[in-house]
Amino acid sequence: MLRLSRFLYTFLSALLIATFVACAQYAIWEWANRDLEVMDGDAHIKGFAYSGFQREQSPFAGEYPDADELAGDLDLLARYTRRLRTYSSLENTDIVPLAGFRNLRVTNGIWLDADTEKNAREVAAGIEIARRYKHVRQSIVGNETLERKNMTADELIALIRQVKKATKKPVSTAEPWKIWLQHPELVQQVDFITVHLLPYHEGLAVEDALEYAMQRYDEIRKAYPGKKIVIGEIGWPSHGDIIDSAVPSPPNQAQFVRAFLADERTAKLDYFIMEAIDQPWKMELQGQDGAYWGVFDADRQAKFPLEGALPPDIHWQIKAWNSFRYAFFPMFLIAFLLGNWRFSGRLWLAALVQACVAALVLGGNIPNEGYYLSQRDLIALALLIAATLITIAVLLTHSYEFGEMFFKRQWKRRFTPLPALAPEQEPFVSIHLACCNEPPEMVIETVESLARMRYRNFEVLVIDNNTADEALWKPVEQHMAGMGANFRFYHLKPWPGFKAGALNFALQETDERAEIVGVVDADYVVDADWLSHLVPHFVEAPDVAVVQAPQAHRDWQEQAFRRMCNYEFDGFFRIGMHHRNERNALIQHGTMTLIRKAPLLHLGGWSEWCICEDSELGLRLLRHGYDTRYVDHIYGRGLTPANFSALKTQRFRWAFGAMQILKAHLSGLLFPGKLTLAQRYHFLTGWFSWFGDALQLLFVFASICWTFLMLIAPQSFRLPVTLLVVPMLGFMACKAALGPILYRRAMRCPWRDILGASILSVGIAHAIARGIFAGLFKSKGEFVITPKAWKQKSGLAFLAPIREEMGLLAALLLCISILSTRINLTDPSAHAWLAVLALETLPYAAALYCALVSHFGGKPRLRMSHSLQPCARSYRKKGPAKPALFC
Repeated sequence: MLRLSRFLYTFLSALLIATFVACAQYAIWEWANRDLEVMDGDAHIKGFAYSGFQREQSPFAGEYPDADELAGDLDLLARYTRRLRTYSSLENTDIVPLAGFRNLRVTNGIWLDADTEKNAREVAAGIEIARRYKHVRQSIVGNETLERKNMTADELIALIRQVKKATKKPVSTAEPWKIWLQHPELVQQVDFITVHLLPYHEGLAVEDALEYAMQRYDEIRKAYPGKKIVIGEIGWPSHGDIIDSAVPSPPNQAQFVRAFLADERTAKLDYFIMEAIDQPWKMELQGQDGAYWGVFDADRQAKFPLEGALPPDIHWQIKAWNSFRYAFFPMFLIAFLLGNWRFSGRLWLAALVQACVAALVLGGNIPNEGYYLSQRDLIALALLIAATLITIAVLLTHSYEFGEMFFKRQWKRRFTPLPALAPEQEPFVSIHLACCNEPPEMVIETVESLARMRYRNFEVLVIDNNTADEALWKPVEQHMAGMGANFRFYHLKPWPGFKAGALNFALQETDERAEIVGVVDADYVVDADWLSHLVPHFVEAPDVAVVQAPQAHRDWQEQAFRRMCNYEFDGFFRIGMHHRNERNALIQHGTMTLIRKAPLLHLGGWSEWCICEDSELGLRLLRHGYDTRYVDHIYGRGLTPANFSALKTQRFRWAFGAMQILKAHLSGLLFPGKLTLAQRYHFLTGWFSWFGDALQLLFVFASICWTFLMLIAPQSFRLPVTLLVVPMLGFMACKAALGPILYRRAMRCPWRDILGASILSVGIAHAIARGIFAGLFKSKGEFVITPKAWKQKSGLAFLAPIREEMGLLAALLLCISILSTRINLTDPSAHAWLAVLALETLPYAAALYCALVSHFGGKPRLRMSHSLQPCARSYRKKGPAKPALFC
């Protein structure tokens, strides 16, 4: 009965959470799209400027609409107006006769440019059209010809006279209001003034635009009293570049057009709305806004109603509903499966899922938002969506980890040190220490710490492989020779397989009595109770194959870079390992680890093909159904990497090895087997952050290329859509905030150390990205040395390991600098893209900071046990120690 009541509570509370969050997001959509206060416009429009090109057609490509397509347009427009204005007499010649069949009057356009031969053909065709069709009431010779400086005023006047004489109908030319004021001689030659009033181009805010247009109209009227004035173009674009205070948007377009139609002065004006239908081809001619002046979009759908309610987004209900239905089941499932979380945590994660789904719905709807995207734009959009998906995936996996630490009521698998066994009950343990080119005093200190353990039934095998310098391995051999039969030293040269090869040799030499194998790194000082407290786990549970203690460090407190390293490493063992241990999905580490010998031998020992042999072994054991345990108690402390270059080398190797493991075990991770769903989840999502670093590198290259193309070809390459960039920036900021908060909760370290660990984590992103790509495309890797010993470098040598990061940092800063001077900084799209570029500099700026701290942070004080200091001094006289191979 108790179990049933718990199930019902979890089920109903999950249903409540999903319903509440989904309804809340719908309410937010509704609030954000509450109706604008805009007057109803006159449903009858006096005239439309019209070009008949369909969505994918362009005169530049020689693609023109056929008669049926034009007829469909005219049937649509005839429901709203009785007049049309055209722009060319040579293109789309079916417009005029088709308009006559629908009782539409036409103001025929004659297009003029710098091509005199083409102009002559246009004029001849325009004259013929005006003579032939009675419903062509007037002609407009040229459109902004003087504004574009295609010809002089005298040349234009000559053509106007020619058309007037030949047609006997009213003739004008169309120019902005400034041109008419500058050329009174032109006014004398036309029968009426055709003026363009487009406040958007002059940078007016939409609230001030209509009054400004009317003032310019009045200015023309006062300058030329008694002259008939026709507004040839008046309107507002739905998309495009921001010009000063002029913001192109669907709500602003609707507001301007409806306000103009509703104004009491408009009824007395002769005008053509700019324009009837969007013309995407005009982007190539006029810039981005050129495509978006239509009252109807290129698919011939009304962008906004002329009367009634006007929400900012007329499609918001569809988007809100899609966000509701796509997110509801995932939210319910998460809230149900996380029944052991507190209610607030389940609600928080469900809300985050809903926000992510809403962002994807927004991004997926961009092609349907009235944007006319070229193939280039679609490629950029695909890259942004991919970046958003990766950001969301990383954010949600981090949020799950974050939630477990903050909201989980009780851990099911929390293992602690166990009481020591009686001497006669102690299983025999064989401890293996592999080393290469290690400082002998460091290895001896590790061996001495093992000798001081309270456990009695063990042996220690030190395997030195491929160290050429006898001064490094001979002292260790001599020291161990006097330590007893249970301490044995082997020098192998040459020997294959890197660390895994050395450990496999140790397995061959292991005492037959051994039931458990322990592995420590050569730089670790081990606690006396390591075996006493952890070996009992193997006795307690026969299916336990691995007992892992955390990696920890020493001698880091007084050196800034090592301090950063310590806390950056420590975060995984204080947080991530608990998260994985809860579902038996440990990442096994190559130090402070104990393995049951029987399954280790049964599975073939250590994998010499993998440079992360420890993690690969742990996954193999899990795939065969064994249990692993993590005991979060420090039983040994080693040294951090000596400098930033060493840390980069280490992380490159880890990332490379992770990809080797992924490729080798992909089927087991993707498809059901002995691995549980939770185990597969942890191993796959555990690499999400690293995949994110790799894709981030691709995105950086793409961003640099796109910015460069925007600078050299602004008409073809435009700023990415803000609608998708802003949510991605928000998710990245959210993800960045989770880490420090989680560190503060789990580790309780000072904020300055949290900041240092965060900077270091970001600074190694480039090395990880390179490791991911190398691991994906190469089958074999080299076990690269990770130095632990500090070595002074002079000059700017410390910059050599980060030359790639510095190149990318310089490229991004150059993009930001040049772009800031070439684009309109009042445009939110510009701000968003500059923010993306600035955000992309962070890993490379962090790498520079880490290299500086590593180089100028001072030599660390490495403390040894008192008894070993003379030994260390005697060996140091033989020369500097070579860097360590194993970490």
